[in-house]
Amino acid sequence: MRLHVDQRHERVLELVRERGSLRVSELAAELGVSAVTLRRDVEALAAQGRVHRLHGAVVWPGDSVAPAQERPQSAEGAVIGMIVPTTTLIFADIIRGAREAVVAQGGRLVLGVSGYVDSEDAVQAGHLVSGGAEGLLVAPSWFGGVPERGQEKWLLDQGVPAVLVERSAPPGNPASVLDRVCTDRAHGAAVVVDHFATLGHRRITAVLQEGPHATQISTGFEMAVRSLGLEVDPGAPTVREHGDYEASVDYLVEAVKKRGVTAALVHSDEDAIVLVPRLQACGIRVPEDLAIVAYDDGVAGLADVPLSAVAPPTRSVGELAAKLLLQRLAELRNGQRPGPRQHLDLLPELRVRKSCGGESITE
Repeated sequence: MRLHVDQRHERVLELVRERGSLRVSELAAELGVSAVTLRRDVEALAAQGRVHRLHGAVVWPGDSVAPAQERPQSAEGAVIGMIVPTTTLIFADIIRGAREAVVAQGGRLVLGVSGYVDSEDAVQAGHLVSGGAEGLLVAPSWFGGVPERGQEKWLLDQGVPAVLVERSAPPGNPASVLDRVCTDRAHGAAVVVDHFATLGHRRITAVLQEGPHATQISTGFEMAVRSLGLEVDPGAPTVREHGDYEASVDYLVEAVKKRGVTAALVHSDEDAIVLVPRLQACGIRVPEDLAIVAYDDGVAGLADVPLSAVAPPTRSVGELAAKLLLQRLAELRNGQRPGPRQHLDLLPELRVRKSCGGESITE
């Protein structure tokens, strides 16, 4: 039978008096209520001076505060909110990695989806925090991957620790002080350029999908081309709206037949899968006439001509972001001084298949 609120308060007082201190998560489990309900009970009792709150723990007023080494040393039982623009492709694995890390510490991951609608980020964040989320993992719907014109304000106003996932903020932006975990997409593009050079290609190009990662991929491509002394097709890398396949095909056909381009980096997998048969219909064989490497490797290996692709460490991005947020929550619970903020860049890898004409790996 569910206890009345007054009965629940008395039971909380009884348990804390007996044991001196308890974690909120332990109390909630023992009483069979949610952590959110229990926190409200504790707040009410603390306001009356009947218990003390201590970063996720409840302490009997007559007891001295426990030394740091005796306080809870983890974020066990934490409710973590996660906001992503979509649950498909790379974000599916990022979510899995985050969930596994949170569950491993006895916590719960609660998901919000923005659908790439900028205003929806704040709505989802408010809903998650009001529902009991103690921290946020966030991949905001920032079109260029970085905030513009105060787009970060809602995130900084939530009042809970937050870690950016596959997003960053430039120096000087208020959100630049947040922890973040990202794929180094510029490095991935540079690895592709180096691979093309190793295969003997001298004139190359890139066709990129407009969106959060285009700038990083373009930067890595351009820097590697200059470093290796390759020739880049005029106007490359070209960035096009997602779904503008006809323009991409027209560009690549002309680049190959008229300007001697022999290799192309294409972002994303989906775009590359669509482009290959259209190029073949125009008389351009892959990889004989045009070597192609895709970016993301969500479904690249399933193409009719299996696509070589840059594979971001998606599951690791989610896992490390979650562990970093749990670390921040543990510091709060223990009353510790927060450690240095961290900006983690994880390196993707190139998975070689048939589409670039190199020696294929074993899947």
